[in-house]
Amino acid sequence: MTQVVLIDWGGGNIGSVRYALERLGVSAVLSADADTITAAQRVILPGVGAAPPAMARLRELGLVEPIRRLRQPLLGICLGMQLLYESSEEGDVECLGLLPGRIVRMTSAPGVRVPHMGWNQLQPSQSTDLLDGIDAGARAYFVHGYAAPLSADTLASSDHGTAFTAVAGRGNCFGAQFHPERSAAVGQRLLANFLAMEAA
Repeated sequence: MTQVVLIDWGGGNIGSVRYALERLGVSAVLSADADTITAAQRVILPGVGAAPPAMARLRELGLVEPIRRLRQPLLGICLGMQLLYESSEEGDVECLGLLPGRIVRMTSAPGVRVPHMGWNQLQPSQSTDLLDGIDAGARAYFVHGYAAPLSADTLASSDHGTAFTAVAGRGNCFGAQFHPERSAAVGQRLLANFLAMEAA
């Protein structure tokens, strides 16, 4: 069985992500230990909250450099995905730098409320094993006020006033802005695809 470690930095959705993995037959290990994380076959960085305290906690735990050195598949979820980028406008904080770019605040407009909360469509833009079986227009559940702009690393986009990166990937590093653990069959499929991926 694939050994999966959930990085236990205090991200609010860690329990629900763990339960979603259990539904796939995977018993994930919760850990903030660098050696345990480094030895895992798959690593997931969950997160709900704000980027500055999240990065401060990862630094306090001594996990920033170990995460940066990972070579096995790594999946960031929601805030966890945002932390994979170089920086965030939220508190003007330096992040992990595994994906190039800066997280920006979403812009409200008539009929467009921020934070973005609820179901929205995914539009795959690149062929990737991570999105195998997830069709254009599939719906996923989002809760966020900041987002990654579209880039060469965008695997799928969504639109909330303007298009943003819903799924990102580069090398062994992947991110889902939506919550797979709350996105029914679409979320389960993405997690199953991640678990089945070969190391880069």
